[in-house]
Amino acid sequence: MSDRIFAQQGDTLDALLWRTRGFGPDDLVGVLEANPDLAALGAVLPLGTVVTVPEAATPTPRTLPLIQLWD
Repeated sequence: MSDRIFAQQGDTLDALLWRTRGFGPDDLVGVLEANPDLAALGAVLPLGTVVTVPEAATPTPRTLPLIQLWD
């Protein structure tokens, strides 16, 4: 089973996937394969575009490594 998400105004595919599912660049290929006509819409998705997210996609952790300026 797959999940569906909807684009907001000004969304790019990578921004939409990051905001809603925490997906990174490695997950774009699977999403584009599940939505073959999506690339033809251009870089900025039209408002309300339905994007099918395959179940096989794995989320990228949304945490960044801790950087300490002092010991």
